[in-house]
Amino acid sequence: MANSDVTSLLRQVEELRAGVIEDAGEIARGWEGYVERPVFAPSAANFSHYLALRRRDIRSLQRDLMVHGLSSLGRAEGRVLPTLDALCAVLRVLDGKEASPVQADPAFFAGEERLVARTIELFGPRSPHSPIHLMVTAPSEAADDESFMQRLTDLGVEALRINCAHDGPDAWAKMIQHVDTAAAKTGRRMKIMMDLAGPKIRTGEVRKAKGLKRVQVGQELAIALPGRLRQADKSLPSVECTLSEAVKAAIKGERVFIDDGKLETRVTRVEPWGIVVEVHAGPDEDGYKLKPEKGINFPDTDFSVPALTQDDREALAFAAHHADGIEFSFVQHEDDVAELQDALAAERPDDWRSLGLVLKIETLRAVGNLPSMLVRAAGKQPTAIMIARGDLAVEIGFARLAEIQEELLWLGEAAQIPVIWATQVLESQLRTGIPSRGEMTDAAMAVRAECVMLNKGPFLFQTIAELDHLWSRMDEHIHKKTPQLRRLTSW
Repeated sequence: MANSDVTSLLRQVEELRAGVIEDAGEIARGWEGYVERPVFAPSAANFSHYLALRRRDIRSLQRDLMVHGLSSLGRAEGRVLPTLDALCAVLRVLDGKEASPVQADPAFFAGEERLVARTIELFGPRSPHSPIHLMVTAPSEAADDESFMQRLTDLGVEALRINCAHDGPDAWAKMIQHVDTAAAKTGRRMKIMMDLAGPKIRTGEVRKAKGLKRVQVGQELAIALPGRLRQADKSLPSVECTLSEAVKAAIKGERVFIDDGKLETRVTRVEPWGIVVEVHAGPDEDGYKLKPEKGINFPDTDFSVPALTQDDREALAFAAHHADGIEFSFVQHEDDVAELQDALAAERPDDWRSLGLVLKIETLRAVGNLPSMLVRAAGKQPTAIMIARGDLAVEIGFARLAEIQEELLWLGEAAQIPVIWATQVLESQLRTGIPSRGEMTDAAMAVRAECVMLNKGPFLFQTIAELDHLWSRMDEHIHKKTPQLRRLTSW
């Protein structure tokens, strides 16, 4: 390598390092007072360094470094400054200067050790069945079936998710008792994660227009405020929306999705009783049949609604005393995190910080506010983020889901907190016993997360066994973004 090349690269990397430190300080000042747990302080510092690094486009520098066999900084998420320091040290030697000190091996990989410890803190020790943790959603019938929890425990499942949108305290208590019974027999207890439902944005009562059984592309549809369905235009098929704040805030041109994005519409006009939308895309040429209790998304609409509803507060009165962790739906802002933490402190004033907190990333606003939400949460209690891919895909668009999913994985690694890969994991296999090819590839890539969430289904136990086999093979090939170059035996 020509000395001028070395000198130029060293100067660029040193300038990059100095700029990262300066910008990271600015970022961290926005989090002042958030980090109360000393163990999270080094993670918050690395997180600020990573965010500062990713403010820059360093692709040209990466190529120059790669040509000379040096680190391209492409896997620095968990150790930003140590990686930059190591790179500077090598370049200084190549440039004929005195080598600068670099961190010893344990310190260099300290971020990885913190991430492993926090994953165990939230989801318990990893079973020998699989290289990553697994969380399973409990169906309602699990309250009356003690064998369900026993089978999950025998299969090595680390965590159980109880959805507070269903059942109630009596059923939840029975599920937890079955977990404890299984633990007494096996010596392994699944962690209990209770999922707060959050504000429900759903279709309510449906009214069909005369002669129209289904909604077609190009047709208009009325979306009425709660209790105002009868005032809607009678020539249009009409449906209530359960969240008045969203309907009142919608304006002409904004998108509205119904039923997990199956029906894509745009607002054409605003009325005193609600809004009228035009259908731009539907599931098939036969049209879409309107039904109650289907999700509605307003990705373009700016509206404010408390993430913690009255129903959530009532569920929290149980969950705070019986669960190991709380999953927070519809969290969109750091103030939402503060509100939940205040509620936890009111329920368990002495030890609420020992409870885990999972931030479910479901909206575009949550993606944008994730850094401050994450530091506010993890600065006080064990924290994870869940990539809630169902609502998130509708909110940001299916084309962007894969991109955002990758970025959320990177942010979790940089903050050294666990990430849960959730929604539609092997959904066909859970339902029919036969996976699709795309689902298997998706599940294989989930090995880069710390935990994967499975939903309920008649083929749940077979699916768990299939995942264990798949992940045990994939773990030999990849760790996070880093390929593991074991010896190949196929050729």
